[in-house]
Amino acid sequence: MKRLVRIFLAAFLSSGLALAAEPDAEGCADHPLLTRMSGYHISRCRNVEFETAPFADAKGKETSVEGKLTEIVYTLDQGQKARGRAQVVRNYENAIQALGGNLVHIVDGAMAYLTATKGGKTVWVVLNAYGTENVSLTIVEREAMRQDVVADADAFANGLRETGHVAVYGIYFDTGKADVKPESDAALVEIAKLLSREPKRKLYVVGHTDSVGQLDANMKLSQARAEAVVKVLTTKHGVAAARLKAMGAGPIAPVASNATEEGRARNRRVELVEQ
Repeated sequence: MKRLVRIFLAAFLSSGLALAAEPDAEGCADHPLLTRMSGYHISRCRNVEFETAPFADAKGKETSVEGKLTEIVYTLDQGQKARGRAQVVRNYENAIQALGGNLVHIVDGAMAYLTATKGGKTVWVVLNAYGTENVSLTIVEREAMRQDVVADADAFANGLRETGHVAVYGIYFDTGKADVKPESDAALVEIAKLLSREPKRKLYVVGHTDSVGQLDANMKLSQARAEAVVKVLTTKHGVAAARLKAMGAGPIAPVASNATEEGRARNRRVELVEQ
């Protein structure tokens, strides 16, 4: 009798009917670009509109990326057989390659850093498959933090008169780069308008960064960004080069705490300062 029960149970399990998929955690779902491996459910997730996350370049050097953040933890369903690390990593690598992306770096055959560009957005993926009973994905989609209010020429003039300097939010750069992004035009037009109205005014254009990364690198980056802004103002908006001087202050003059992303976002800015 016991033997018959074992045979029946084995047949039932092999049919796939006995082990229903476990439900996902409330409010959680797969990311639109990446599905899960079969036999897993989402045990935990987190979504943040704008956040910074660690990443690794091709040489394994740690850097940071920022944008819309999605974190998902996939847990093996009860009774399912665990996959090997290589199988998990290869599945996600193939999925990224199908999007036209690639594997950037891998550690211990288990921690994989991948990236792809889809729909004009750069997507970074960090896969943690050290324990394949729980596989985690961290996905960051590059999106500039939304700046709801861009100050105009009048606001810049008022700030300069009152304090001798004014922060300009609305000038955008990619992470770690100094190229001025096209969506910065609205703010740059207002700076040019200010200088057109006040032809005797001369300004320092000062670049500021947050404290993420090495000080020397941030100082160089802030200088390069300030120079890039000056270049756009002089070549595209007709401002005389003699009226502007680029300076880089890096992270040494914060206006908010660098302990939070909101604070770091405020610290990443360009300021106009009276000469």
